[in-house]
Amino acid sequence: MSLSRFSAYLISLIAMVVTGLYARHNLQWLWAFAVFLGLSILGTIDLAQKKSTLRRNYPLLAHFRFGLESIGPEIRQYFVESDTVETPFSRLERALVYQRAKSVNDTRPFGTLQDVYGVDYEWINHSMRPSAIPSDDFRIDIGADRPKPYSASVFNISAMSWGALSAAAIRALNEGARRGHFYHDTGEGSLSPYHLENGGDIVWEIGSGYFGCRNAEGRFVEEKFKVGAAHEQVRMIEVKLSQGAKPGHGGVLPAAKVSAEIAAVRGVQEGVDCISPARHTAFTTPMELLQFVDRLRNLSGGKPTGFKLAIGHAWEWFGIAKAMHESQILPDFIVVDGAEGGTGAAPAEFIDHVGVPMHEALMLVHNTLVGLDLRDRIRIGAAGRIVSAFDIARTMAMGADWCNAGRGFMFALGCIQSLSCHTDRCPTGVATQDPRRWKHLDVTDKATRVHNFHQNTLHALRDLLCAAGLEHPGELGPEHILRRVSPVEVRSLAALYRFLKPGELLAHIPDHAVFQQFWAEARSDSFAAPAKVSALRIGKSV
Repeated sequence: MSLSRFSAYLISLIAMVVTGLYARHNLQWLWAFAVFLGLSILGTIDLAQKKSTLRRNYPLLAHFRFGLESIGPEIRQYFVESDTVETPFSRLERALVYQRAKSVNDTRPFGTLQDVYGVDYEWINHSMRPSAIPSDDFRIDIGADRPKPYSASVFNISAMSWGALSAAAIRALNEGARRGHFYHDTGEGSLSPYHLENGGDIVWEIGSGYFGCRNAEGRFVEEKFKVGAAHEQVRMIEVKLSQGAKPGHGGVLPAAKVSAEIAAVRGVQEGVDCISPARHTAFTTPMELLQFVDRLRNLSGGKPTGFKLAIGHAWEWFGIAKAMHESQILPDFIVVDGAEGGTGAAPAEFIDHVGVPMHEALMLVHNTLVGLDLRDRIRIGAAGRIVSAFDIARTMAMGADWCNAGRGFMFALGCIQSLSCHTDRCPTGVATQDPRRWKHLDVTDKATRVHNFHQNTLHALRDLLCAAGLEHPGELGPEHILRRVSPVEVRSLAALYRFLKPGELLAHIPDHAVFQQFWAEARSDSFAAPAKVSALRIGKSV
């Protein structure tokens, strides 16, 4: 039988004996003896333990395998993958954010690295008569007919909770938002002192855990909500129905991140996984959802109020849309979160295989509101892997009024995509509650980078619009974005997708597969599946 798998262990034993003998006469050999003694002890433990067959069969050698496996993502990211591989963001995308955050040269030499003849390559067509836009401070009015309307930038910080991110990261994001006059979404982790410290505009997200406005049982409490909503910085209220990274699951803050301070702000138990309920208790039907939105709007003194969702069952979204049409209780805005999103912890199956990607989800929401003739009364925001001006242009061309970014602004803070957000060991101090890590994040410097990233991205968006002969991103439509669908075929998004006409749903069910399947049976008084969907389950054992 081959002894090669024990070779490292045997060599360590022999070296321990040899260096031990030398060390008796020359103390300079003592360090070598200590090293081989440690390796010998570790190898002996490997042979004696019974939990890992690999360690018993390959004492010492198994640890080299474990070590290489642990740094596999870093090896691939820095040495193996090409600049354009998106896992989840390519090196080119990260470099673009870093350059714009630092306000250094972001031009590139010698032509594109993109395969312009590859399937799914996209571009925006330019005009023979480029426009001249004096300002890149593009804005959209939300809740214009409310007592306290808000003029939002078309590029803002997506929902990321204090808890998922460090106190220093929250401070820097909010200060950057203050300087650039754009908003900072709190995420569902509540309105913390760090969000309010620097005076930047806030969108307060209310999730199913009602953090910051709940009682001990996790139920919504009006008086607590009114106190938080009364802050002048809080410009809008957002009810979170679901989020892209884990739709239908509820937010997750691992126990390692639930410090005493976070527990006090959220109203939960310290050192225990903080998992939001998968469903709300303040409402149970589409109509009740809209009534809750209206209730929050009134309690906030008339601040624009809406909801965020990741699209799942189409009939549930259609039920909400029908409730809007029937009641005329309208949210001021809807934020569509794509399944490709995610900044913190999420179960593997949820982050990989649950929810509709942003493009299809956005178009479904946009189409439905257009078809009900409600689109001009409800604004739409969108989030999902947005880091560049072209990402913003494409998303707005598909129906959004503005865009949010989470991970893009994390990169601006210095995130290196180490994929350790859920471990509390973030190497850059962005996604950790360990003060030994986050206290080294310089808030002043990182706030400048957040501001720079926003400003330089909007400057690039202005240049794109000028090249296309447009005056404002609101003029972008699906006809402006082209996509290669094969090596010899190109289609505009307007040709690839079915876009409804204003009021079309009021007259008939359009020739659109999803509407044909689910619109007629969707209900404003229930999220329940249509009868024909339930019928498909007949014959299964329960």
